[in-house]
Amino acid sequence: MLMTDGRTDGRTDGRKDGQTDRQTDRQTDRQTDRQTDRQTDRQTDRQTDRQTDRQTDRQTDRQTDRQTDRQIAKF
Repeated sequence: MLMTDGRTDGRTDGRKDGQTDRQTDRQTDRQTDRQTDRQTDRQTDRQTDRQTDRQTDRQTDRQTDRQTDRQIAKF
């Protein structure tokens, strides 16, 4: 005769008596991971913007915006 303290059903992720804490923790972790990824992407974008802002023309040491080519040599 097999004796158990509680019942298990398929929706409880193996826990007894309907406890679903583990499942809700996983959902919260996924949301937190998405927020962390978004924040990391924003920081990377800011760092890239700062790097392009600091680039200078090597001959004149004037800052240039190389992505839009604001300073073009006059002919």
